Amino acid sequence: MDAQPAPETRPCAHCGRDVPQRAGAGRPFRYCRDNDGACQRASRNSRMRHRNAPGLPGQVARTWEAVDRLDQIVETLTEALHAELSPTGVERQLAQLRAETAAQVAAAHGERDEARRDAEEAAASATRARREAGTATAERDAARQRAERAEAEAARAADRAAHAEAARDEARGEASAAQALRVQAERDRDSARHELRTVRAELDGERRRVADLTAERDAARTDAERATRSAAEALARAEQLRAEADRARTEAGDAHTAAEQARTEATAARQGQQAAEGARERADAARAQADAACAEAVAAGETARRERDALATELAAARDTAGAAEARLAELTVRLAAAEADRDAAQRRAGQLADQVSDLASALARLGTRTG
Repeated sequence: MDAQPAPETRPCAHCGRDVPQRAGAGRPFRYCRDNDGACQRASRNSRMRHRNAPGLPGQVARTWEAVDRLDQIVETLTEALHAELSPTGVERQLAQLRAETAAQVAAAHGERDEARRDAEEAAASATRARREAGTATAERDAARQRAERAEAEAARAADRAAHAEAARDEARGEASAAQALRVQAERDRDSARHELRTVRAELDGERRRVADLTAERDAARTDAERATRSAAEALARAEQLRAEADRARTEAGDAHTAAEQARTEATAARQGQQAAEGARERADAARAQADAACAEAVAAGETARRERDALATELAAARDTAGAAEARLAELTVRLAAAEADRDAAQRRAGQLADQVSDLASALARLGTRTG
């Protein structure tokens, strides 16, 4: 096998490294191709820096800039020529032309077939038009007959419409009357509901009043029981004070008897004054003690009498309070009975109103059914 010839190289115009060239025809590569155009950009930047320099360096820089532009143009033209005039490009253009020609031929055949179909459809349409003309003539005659029948039916429909209008007017009158009845029934229903609410409110008030009267009755009963207990206690205390007064009277009687005995002894002592001087002194002392005891007994009796009078007054007041409480209890009992009677009457009235509302609802339902 023959050895492959080494590719041709040229030095880079910027860095001087060898740049491989293409094997075919074409403009040679002047810069390195393996650094993404870095050498070409660096050379261009260098020329851009020197293009405005005076003298020969500036002219050389501008000349190289023009050369680069020409190189770019030549490279573009070379690539275009390779793409269009190469065997591959020519084959591609021929294939494109063949495809376009085949498409045009297919379009021409399609237009021809479409023209044939249009001609056939036109002939068929003419045939159908002839048949449709005959059918239209027959339909015209049938339409005339139908029109005559329609006129007759229209006359009959006008008569039916007149009868329907009369029936409609009559139905409207009945509907107006039914509406008036319905409005009146609704008013009666509203008034019945209002009356029912009023009765319920009165019933609630009576219930509250009954509850208040019951509470007052219970309070009066409690007061009466308390007054009865106070009266019983006052009676017991009066009996106790009466017993103490009796005991005081008994003690006073005993003291008076002792005083009388002392006086008797004093009289006897005065008769025997010479013999019983000491006895007189003892008698005087005993008499003084008896007088003091008598005075104390009298004071105790007065105190007991005053306490008895006070207890009697309290007992009378307690009896009056108990009587007033019993009278109040009787009055509350009567009022409670009256309130219960009013409550029963209100419940009966509420039942009657509920029945009336039910009757009105039934009447409204029947009226709505009749109207519908």
